[in-house]
Amino acid sequence: MQDVGYTVFMGFGGLWVLMGIAAVIFLFKSDGQKLKFGKWGLLVAIPILVPIVLVLTYQIARPFIIQHL
Repeated sequence: MQDVGYTVFMGFGGLWVLMGIAAVIFLFKSDGQKLKFGKWGLLVAIPILVPIVLVLTYQIARPFIIQHL
């Protein structure tokens, strides 16, 4: 497989993102604060998450698209 290095890189990147999210949740919970997301949280999260999801979806679908061209 030619993209093994890319797959490993994306796997470790995903792992670091999950660890970061867990660390933020842990820090908020350690201060006794409630976890709530308002409209400002969505305003920040949506422009970050949408391009990531689109790129990952394209990378998954790319081999199938190339086969049909």
